[in-house]
Amino acid sequence: MKALRIGNFSGFYGDRADALREMLTGGEVDVLTGDYLAELTMLILARDRLKDPGAGYARTFPRRLEDCLGLAHERGVKIVTNAGGLNPAGLAASVRKSADRLGIPVRVAHVEGDDLTTRHPGALAAHAYLGGFGIAECLRAGADIVVTGRVTDAALVAGPAAAHFGWGRGEYDRLAGAVVAGHVLECGTQATGGNYAFFREGDVRRPGFPLAEIHADGSSVITKHPGSGGFVDVGTVTAQLLYETGGGRYAGPDVTARLDTVRLSQDGPDRVRIEGVRGEAPPPTLKVGLNRLGGFRNDVVFVLTGLDVEAKAGLVREQLSDALAKSPPAEVRWELVRTDRADADTEETASALLRLVVRDPDERVVGRALSGAAVELALASYPGFHVLSPPGKGSPYGVFEDVYVPHGAVDHVAVLHDGRRIPVAPPQETRPLDAVPEPALPEPLPPGPARRAPLGLVAGARSGDKGGNANVGVWARTDEAWRWLAHELTAERFRQLIPESRDLPVTRHLLPNLRAVNFVVEGILGAGVAAQARFDPQAKALGEWLRSRHLDIPEVLL
Repeated sequence: MKALRIGNFSGFYGDRADALREMLTGGEVDVLTGDYLAELTMLILARDRLKDPGAGYARTFPRRLEDCLGLAHERGVKIVTNAGGLNPAGLAASVRKSADRLGIPVRVAHVEGDDLTTRHPGALAAHAYLGGFGIAECLRAGADIVVTGRVTDAALVAGPAAAHFGWGRGEYDRLAGAVVAGHVLECGTQATGGNYAFFREGDVRRPGFPLAEIHADGSSVITKHPGSGGFVDVGTVTAQLLYETGGGRYAGPDVTARLDTVRLSQDGPDRVRIEGVRGEAPPPTLKVGLNRLGGFRNDVVFVLTGLDVEAKAGLVREQLSDALAKSPPAEVRWELVRTDRADADTEETASALLRLVVRDPDERVVGRALSGAAVELALASYPGFHVLSPPGKGSPYGVFEDVYVPHGAVDHVAVLHDGRRIPVAPPQETRPLDAVPEPALPEPLPPGPARRAPLGLVAGARSGDKGGNANVGVWARTDEAWRWLAHELTAERFRQLIPESRDLPVTRHLLPNLRAVNFVVEGILGAGVAAQARFDPQAKALGEWLRSRHLDIPEVLL
């Protein structure tokens, strides 16, 4: 059977506006997927819904689709997207309205059942991560466009593959192969050189969006349209496989994919073959993401220029602490960022930044109380006093939490284009999610001379967030570098190199087939991205910080 060509046109809410048209006109494609949802996006959509009960979906999607709807219909390309967010029925209705106005006969279906908000008092949004079989039901019934709410990102690819090839629930290896391909595609251009550790090896000024050629056995080839920017190689695919994952078992609602079985090989220019993926029955529970308001926050950044930076920081800290003592916020966090240089030739490079962040359940405590105290120091503090911008009102921040429910606790339903509702049965077989036994380490490199150098000279990394945890995947580019990396970069060495993690649980997972180690750092992001607990709230650059740290690296690798 001919391979199914599935492409991606969106990796997040706000991605490149003309990507859908690029993917429709750039080459052959059967299905296009748009991934719009992240933990923070669900909170944003929930706040939209508070203002307008008819909102709750990605408003940019219908506008971009309307411009390309005729082209997609003409070329027979099906579109699958989770842009429905908290209101997939509303988005499906909006798409139908646009199609009717344009006179384009398209069949629009949607998937329901993920919304569990009413069962979780106090949550703005509580949504289960559904699998791909609802999508498959819609496509098998003839849908041209399928809109979902909170499904797993990989389900946008696994669902169309299951529909096309007729896979059933128990075909775990095939489903796992599609899930792995879906995970590579889900973040768009991150698979084609975007955000890539070795970005200088290709032209990534405007990377093209990725494609997966999926075969009936679940194997796939990751590629992109001819002539589009960026590049696809084993490194770009490895980086995306490590993004926001953990150990050898990658759990989902349809299948647990064994990442430790993935084999990658270069299959020609801008073509990477994925094969050998094994799958297992999914775990007995579904993940549910809870988003709620955590309180209110405010911040102010003081600029400290020239001499006596530490003393200036100490003065303003003492002054503001006294001013806030009457109504102290529940949480006060100071951070001094030494961006200053000695004898600098510009004022900006002569300056350091002192950031104050406050949080409290009461908006007044972090609003007027802070802004008034900070502004009153304008003529009464350190020499050269100024701030990047005056503090304003306190703003609400969110807290993310995940909980788990049995598969049967959700009513997964495919709502077809003709209004029929098809229940999607839960999996009949499940398997508790256990850790993969630790694989054997490779033979260490023989002793030899070493040189102090950045880790990034011999290893790539990609990092990301899952709730309050962060993951950092690190991979070697050669077998020799892997032999060194696997022995050198232990969990303890990671803690030494990343001091923020020293008091936190750090788990290391070995993935020899990918020549990679994947670290999960629990709690480093506090209550999740919406809580903005650290400078880099989604841990996007945590891997690059790690690559910049210096170790004794064998000279044979340099």
